[in-house]
Amino acid sequence: MKTVTDPSTASTAALLGKPIDGLTAAERWKNAGVWVAIELYTPQSMPLRQIAAAGASAEECLAELSGRGLDPTRFEFVPLGQPYQP
Repeated sequence: MKTVTDPSTASTAALLGKPIDGLTAAERWKNAGVWVAIELYTPQSMPLRQIAAAGASAEECLAELSGRGLDPTRFEFVPLGQPYQP
């Protein structure tokens, strides 16, 4: 049985720019528990649901977005789950 990755040790840089729904099972297993930021959908913006930030917590994602000059209020923060429950 696989376990959830410790988010503090996961390599999150590889997740940036990837569509959250396009992650492979292996990527989900490797990064389970990592928090990601995804731009909120609005009829005006219609974002592509790509991962804009990733980290061990929502606060890390918020700091990463702010550091890049992005408005964190336009994003949702969710932890990546396992691809399935064994």
